[in-house]
Amino acid sequence: MPSSLTVLGSCGAWPEPGRACSGFLLEHDGSRIVLDLGYGTATRLLAALGSTAADGLDAVVVTHQHPDHMTDLHALLRARWFGRRGAPAMPLLAPEGVLAALIALEDGDRTAVHQVFRWQPIPAPPQQAGPFRLDSTPLPHSVPNAGVRLTAAGLTVAYTGDTGPSPALADLGRDADLYIMDATSRDQQPSAPAAPAGPPINLTAREAGQAAAAAGARRLLLTHFWPGNDRRASGADAAAAFGGEVLLAEEGLTIQLP
Repeated sequence: MPSSLTVLGSCGAWPEPGRACSGFLLEHDGSRIVLDLGYGTATRLLAALGSTAADGLDAVVVTHQHPDHMTDLHALLRARWFGRRGAPAMPLLAPEGVLAALIALEDGDRTAVHQVFRWQPIPAPPQQAGPFRLDSTPLPHSVPNAGVRLTAAGLTVAYTGDTGPSPALADLGRDADLYIMDATSRDQQPSAPAAPAGPPINLTAREAGQAAAAAGARRLLLTHFWPGNDRRASGADAAAAFGGEVLLAEEGLTIQLP
């Protein structure tokens, strides 16, 4: 069965009209794993699955608790709780803050959360997610963020979530068939609010290209674009530093793997 990655959402912070925030559906060896579920991704996920109750989804990975990466996890919770109550709990691999935010959306009631999902904290030692070995590592951001690397026979996909520059990015994406990277490039828009003081918490597209080159990745998928950015300019900035194929995340784009 062919392997693929489908972009559910490509924006950072908030979604542009007609788009959604961070989210990807990875399909391999008959299994389906979703990576992040930011604003506007749930309807696209259910459409891709062909099910109002998310039938066919095997695991969920959420990199961190910011709403542009996890708010629609609550929609998935409701789809399973009301649509498939009593079904086996689905693995949810995420930092503890994600679980706490999800429980808060349930007014502090843990009942549905713990019946729908089987939480497994990340970063953590290697774990299994469907057919993949999942390696996770902390990456610099304003809240705990776990970069993830999913490896199966003949296929490696890595994803940063949100991150500032870090030497850990080279190992996370080492020789990956596809490296999905934060390319916020807030610097494209002088009118954008300044990033929080301190070390950078997101990458520019050029920094993503540099990190992918250091990792020796085969292909680079830029995502988490600041709304209103010139995505082609971001692609050119990344290509100036990375010699492999540079792809731009677009809602509905399906990338054949490896």
